[in-house]
Amino acid sequence: MVPNSLKAKKVAIVCDWLTSIGGAERVVLALHELFPDAPIYTSQYDPNKIDWFTNAKVKTTWLQGLPKQSTMRKLLPVLRRQAFEKLDLSNYDIVISSSGAEAKAVKKLKPGALHITYCHSPTHYYWQRYEEYLKEPGFGMLNPLARGGLRVLGGPMRKWDYKVAQRPDILIANSTHIQKKIKQYYDRDSVVIFPPVDTERFAQSTQPKRHGLVISGRQVPYKRIDLAIQAACKLKLPLTVIGNGPMHEKLLALAHNHKNITFMTNVSDAEMPKLIGSAELFLFPGIEDFGIAPVEALAAGTPVVAYNEGGALDYINDDTGLLFDAQTVDSLATAITMALATKWDHARIAQSARRFNKAEFEKAILKVVESNS
Repeated sequence: MVPNSLKAKKVAIVCDWLTSIGGAERVVLALHELFPDAPIYTSQYDPNKIDWFTNAKVKTTWLQGLPKQSTMRKLLPVLRRQAFEKLDLSNYDIVISSSGAEAKAVKKLKPGALHITYCHSPTHYYWQRYEEYLKEPGFGMLNPLARGGLRVLGGPMRKWDYKVAQRPDILIANSTHIQKKIKQYYDRDSVVIFPPVDTERFAQSTQPKRHGLVISGRQVPYKRIDLAIQAACKLKLPLTVIGNGPMHEKLLALAHNHKNITFMTNVSDAEMPKLIGSAELFLFPGIEDFGIAPVEALAAGTPVVAYNEGGALDYINDDTGLLFDAQTVDSLATAITMALATKWDHARIAQSARRFNKAEFEKAILKVVESNS
């Protein structure tokens, strides 16, 4: 509940875009539920792809008239920069931006207003994943053109991104991993508040009988789903791969002739807890800023085998799973074998995830807002 000291304050929420469902959008939803009267400013909004904000005042920029598919969105960082900088937020006492890209750039604020940025990550395509984007921009036949544009604009936009990251009064990091990246790239201190996870939905689906391995997420290169498939094939263990994405056909080809690999591309929210909760292990071989999917697995009492870097270090320990040190098939396969030989306390694993629920997120956000207002 919002304290009385904040009820008279006018609040605005700003986010990069609302065109799909993901971790960043869940943060915006939690902020909206905390401040239901606050309008949400965003570059583009597609209510057909994300229907969580039908009762919110969503205000879009002039970019709303452009196509909203993810490929097109990658072409717009310079335009989003201009759109967010021109937003007039001078009527608000508190501005909370949820950003992993350009939304933190807002600058037309009321004198004395408080601007807090919940930073999902320093912008990936300028900083820690710049080389990945150069290697695979994701534009198909237009990749050479995209690479050229990124090489030409990367330097100037990196300088701009550093500059606008100095504008918010307070930066909140979504993990200790991102807290370090904020210090490294933006030279700023930040406070860690973990993103909200619907732990209750998964906690109710803890299964007494467990079988096989599971991995879920958007099928893109950095999530290293390929490693999970190769390790499962090497060990001849059943693996369920949940999700879809640009790498789907490559992953299907990788699993060709291996009957132990099952792909599920259209899993509903209702089905997900049971699938995760009935697995022996959840695999998490990529490097994530935080990683909501493995925390959902923990909430279901499922131990996690994760790569020893990134957001996973905030929640994987000897009681909740195993960390492997090299992103190789052999390293992951060894960790899987060790984890399967371990006797896990599934109730204790589920208990460990409760600190990531929405109530804890709201409490932490309000503490930061109130103490700085």
